[in-house]
Amino acid sequence: RDPAKELMEQVGLGDRIDHYPSELSGGQQQRVAIARALANDPPILIGDEMTGDLDSKTGFEVMTLVRNLNQEQGKTVIYVTHDPRMADFADRVIHMTDGIIGREEMKNGISENT
Repeated sequence: RDPAKELMEQVGLGDRIDHYPSELSGGQQQRVAIARALANDPPILIGDEMTGDLDSKTGFEVMTLVRNLNQEQGKTVIYVTHDPRMADFADRVIHMTDGIIGREEMKNGISENT
């Protein structure tokens, strides 16, 4: 099979593979970016404000996709967000203020790192 088509199907866009970027919604374009990032099967996926330009529903869909990549494929995912709702998808959250790590939250508790 065609690896590009498989990746597009994986992110829920198999039926949009022949469309131009201008024909895709913001959420669809974001999922294409994730598919492109996965093309070389990296063990780590790094994202910066992956949902910053998306409405909350589409942002939730993108973060659900990213969470599934972590849980189902064992990908390590590191992402930056200013949205606490998107941070809720993480198993571990590191808070920074002015470039300094202030505290770290684990899904099962909080550990201070000041």
